[in-house]
Amino acid sequence: MNDTVSAEQRNTKADTSRGIIRWLIREVMGIVLVVLTLFLPAGRWDWAMGWALVGIYVVWSAANALILIPRSPELLVERATRKKGLKTWDTVILSIIGLITIAKHITAGLDVRFGWTSPMPLALQITALVIAVLGYALGTWAMAVNAFFSLVVRIQEDRGHAVITGGPYRAVRHPGYAGTMVFELVTPIMLGSLWALIPGVLAALLTLIRTALEDGTLHEELPGYAEYAQQTRYRLLPGVW
Repeated sequence: MNDTVSAEQRNTKADTSRGIIRWLIREVMGIVLVVLTLFLPAGRWDWAMGWALVGIYVVWSAANALILIPRSPELLVERATRKKGLKTWDTVILSIIGLITIAKHITAGLDVRFGWTSPMPLALQITALVIAVLGYALGTWAMAVNAFFSLVVRIQEDRGHAVITGGPYRAVRHPGYAGTMVFELVTPIMLGSLWALIPGVLAALLTLIRTALEDGTLHEELPGYAEYAQQTRYRLLPGVW
């Protein structure tokens, strides 16, 4: 019996280690993609705000690793593994957001190369940078609190999915999406490109739609969520929605 338990524990640890490695590889590849989609269209490497955006992604990934590997490694495995129960509509929305994000980076890079947008005040760009960091910090906080903060919408019955009410979830039901929307809207300003606001706004609108759809799914399928929603009334912004 003990040998069986030990074997199961070893298999679980091995699966977790493989999942974490997959997550790390995906994060590194994502950062490389950001670099390529920003700087190749820009035609230059001495773009301070472009590197600042890359830095945000690097710090985000490092913070997630430092916080979650010791505390909740199974969440990283969840975020790196395709499992049953995915919603088709969510897969479609995520794919479109991914393409729009690439379009945002390429547009900003081309704007830098060809000067479509008049130079913005540095103070405005730095302010946008600070707000972008705060948006991602909110997402990191939500992930640290919520052990079920999956990359995709699914009810994680295999992991004992439960309602989370602590941390930023006391104020709004979807703090991660709130931070994401802020990030999408301010990064074009940070990069100095008004044209990049077009894909940025589209990504924010799709995130808004995704929030509404996920909230409905949780109401219908996650026990206790309807009661939580009665106590925490707002989805993204207290007093508004």
